[in-house]
Amino acid sequence: MPIDTLTFIFIISAYLIGSLSSAIITCKVMGLDDPRSIGSKNPGATNVLRLGNKKAAIITLVGDVLKGLLPVLLSKLVGLNNSIVMLVGIAAFLGHIYPLYYQFKGGKGVATAIGVYTAINSIAALSIVFIWLFCAKLLKISSSAALISTLFAPAIFYFLMQDRTITFGMLFITLLIFWKHKTNIQQLLAGTEGKIGEK
Repeated sequence: MPIDTLTFIFIISAYLIGSLSSAIITCKVMGLDDPRSIGSKNPGATNVLRLGNKKAAIITLVGDVLKGLLPVLLSKLVGLNNSIVMLVGIAAFLGHIYPLYYQFKGGKGVATAIGVYTAINSIAALSIVFIWLFCAKLLKISSSAALISTLFAPAIFYFLMQDRTITFGMLFITLLIFWKHKTNIQQLLAGTEGKIGEK
């Protein structure tokens, strides 16, 4: 199979996999309210937690991480180069935030980005998750933890991998995460952003 065809298949497949909403599917299967109708109306693990169902939130989180991890991991296993691997990761990420199946209205991408981070460099991913956990414990605000931790991602990947393509790919993901959090940023500045666990 020509490499161009393989690349196309991986990128399109990654986007389609990323477009599956773990939050919406999990809540529907478990008989919960649609996460797009409550709280922040974001189909993500944090908003599912607002439904008061920790199990559903955990399943959503794992599902969103796997959407980023599996396509990238498979692209590495078949020997695609770093540039293509990064494009596969971006495709999965774009699928999550702009899903084909839900009128291109998706989540904010943090968990799926963590999946991409993990598949590309697990040490970098652990560093970013550690920053997230530290900020979440300190600030008690999920969006702040997400923004701070992903802000460090491009620098962490550059330090560990010295690969410009990967670094620019991570910068692109970070910028999109900030864009998807623009309402949260406004609420943070206004002091009205909700804390972790609040409904």
